[in-house]
Amino acid sequence: MTKFAFLPALRLLPLAVLALSACTNIQSSRNVNDSTVAGKTIAVQVCSSCHGVTGESTSPMFPKLAGQQRQYLVAQLTDFKGHDRSDSRGAEYMWGFTHLTDKQVGELADYFSAQSPMKGRMDAGPALARGKVIFDSGIPEKGVVQCSSCHGPVGQGNESFPRLAGQHSNYVFEQIKVFQLTDKRPRGAAMKQVTHELSDTDALAVSKYIESLGASR
Repeated sequence: MTKFAFLPALRLLPLAVLALSACTNIQSSRNVNDSTVAGKTIAVQVCSSCHGVTGESTSPMFPKLAGQQRQYLVAQLTDFKGHDRSDSRGAEYMWGFTHLTDKQVGELADYFSAQSPMKGRMDAGPALARGKVIFDSGIPEKGVVQCSSCHGPVGQGNESFPRLAGQHSNYVFEQIKVFQLTDKRPRGAAMKQVTHELSDTDALAVSKYIESLGASR
């Protein structure tokens, strides 16, 4: 063997060290009790399991977070962390994040709010037209205020009021029922009042319209 025969092995050594380091980071990122893990790492390697890498969830069980209002995300993560938000699915999947630091919460909110706004789909039919009426004008005779007054004319949201445009209609409907029937979502007093007289048919219609706001026209 010549004195240069070991050089290829030496060239591979940095790659092996890098690979080992990456594996270590993956293990560390999945430990949400580790305060040194960056929020973006948690988002990509933990939150993505349910919400997608960019927050564009494909399952109606889990809300889309892409382009969500930062202030709203901070508030919801804080409520989950303190077990103050107790709707069943939220409690099941989110109560384990009790050890997130304020810095990690802020970094998670920064990451998801910076993504391209959530995309929806168009569902043609009379329900969509009814949903638009409720979103834009409410149902005055029932005391149901228009959604656009808080969430914006195209559902973009504003600080503590969440972006709705493009959200899964199933998820929106489910949350309307949570507001109507329970006190499991803090900060929800206004929504409880607004949705109190909303029938299931109208709740589903406005949910479908909300999802369509994120669809390509």
